[in-house]
Amino acid sequence: MSERVEVTEPSISDLESAPETLSDRTIDPAIVAPGALMTPPVDAEVVAARDEASAARRGIRQLLPRMSLKLALGLIIVGGIVLFGILGPLFCQDPMDSDNPALSPPSPEHLLGTTKLGYDVLAQLAWGTRGSLMVGMTAGLIALVLSIVFGIIAGYKGGWWDEILSLFTNIMLVIPGLPLVMVIATYIPGRSWMLVALVLGITGWAGSAVVLRAQARSLRSRDYVAASRVAGERTTRIIRVEILPNLLPLLAAQFLFAIIFAILGEAGLSYLGLGPTGSITWGTMLNDAQTGQALGTGAWWWFVPPGLMIALLGAGLSLINFSIDEIINPKLRLAPENARRVRKAKRAGRGVESSRVLNGAEA
Repeated sequence: MSERVEVTEPSISDLESAPETLSDRTIDPAIVAPGALMTPPVDAEVVAARDEASAARRGIRQLLPRMSLKLALGLIIVGGIVLFGILGPLFCQDPMDSDNPALSPPSPEHLLGTTKLGYDVLAQLAWGTRGSLMVGMTAGLIALVLSIVFGIIAGYKGGWWDEILSLFTNIMLVIPGLPLVMVIATYIPGRSWMLVALVLGITGWAGSAVVLRAQARSLRSRDYVAASRVAGERTTRIIRVEILPNLLPLLAAQFLFAIIFAILGEAGLSYLGLGPTGSITWGTMLNDAQTGQALGTGAWWWFVPPGLMIALLGAGLSLINFSIDEIINPKLRLAPENARRVRKAKRAGRGVESSRVLNGAEA
């Protein structure tokens, strides 16, 4: 016989004393949401700060040039020359030591030979590298600051500010820079490298100011700049926060160009005997080689190293400048990819044309 089971309904007291189950609890939508059991809820301020940080990183990456062969080669050349100028004088003898044999060719004792007065060419090259780099950096910074003042401020402010600053810029444009430097150097008997760099920086900023003025006039009409003006931001803050970050690639390119111009200008002045007195630069080395008849006596080790260093530094800075130009000009940035697509299309088209020719010959 089957056993009979009696089912009794629970009383109210039994239901109140029963343990609480998961189905009886109030369900939180955040707990039921997929993935919410594994990750805690995130504050909205934290998410906003994280998004701003990632956007800032993306903006910085867009302002930096992409690594390429010419950029890597330019950085290696410029970095090597800078390291040689910083560390070279620490391991070389006194560049004005004349106890060495005169006009000695390169040897293990003197890796780059000696001059007519017995100076070690390697020591002079190391100290000359430091001197030329200091002249170039100082003149480049002066030219950059002046181009920002007379270019960006004139382009952003407009009105009578633009008229006055543009007038002064145009005057500096029509005045030839190198002859002006030659005239100034002629009337100053004692010329330090700082004075030469100051004169070169003052006479080499006008062209960059014209370019920066045009870019600032373009950025002035952007929506975020107009919003900053409406919000009551100060002019200095708008230029510093809204204008200058968008001009960083162009400013870097203008700074490199100013360095090249200053080093070449100093070398030209020194070769003519109007360079810094009491300092050693690549230009003064070329001047000493010219006055010492290095070319006539066949002492190639006297004038080839400084000329080669000038050429290498100019080539390295130009390669870096070309990489920065790819950021400023989108056509240059997309040119390699477009060239690869054209080559692929030509290869594909060449096969089609050959097949058409064969079909036409068979017909």
